Amino acid sequence: QVQLVESGGGLVQPGGSLRLSCAASGSIYSINYMGWYRQAPGKQRELVATITSGGSRNYLHSVKGRFTISRDNAKNTVYLQMNGLRPEDTAVYYCNADLRTAAWAPITVTWGQGTQVTVSS
Repeated sequence: QVQLVESGGGLVQPGGSLRLSCAASGSIYSINYMGWYRQAPGKQRELVATITSGGSRNYLHSVKGRFTISRDNAKNTVYLQMNGLRPEDTAVYYCNADLRTAAWAPITVTWGQGTQVTVSS
């Protein structure tokens, strides 16, 4: 059984910074993809950033240049460094991973419980 645990959320002022962490634990054979999604009140969940095992990154257009996703494969951990935060970044941020628990197992999508990020003066 694999679990993802997010941390690092909180309340920050506009222009501030925050770093989110997500650690995967349990029986993991491989992780193909890790990413961050967010869901703001009254809005659809949206993809914020992704990173593959090879280090290929993709970002939501509105966060390019402000957010950086990184990954420590040895620790099965993904990070999201958020700089220049704006009120519209306020949302619950969810960690996601596509992984295999064994070489013969299919890819399983796993989600964390989410961490609240609030950007307000």
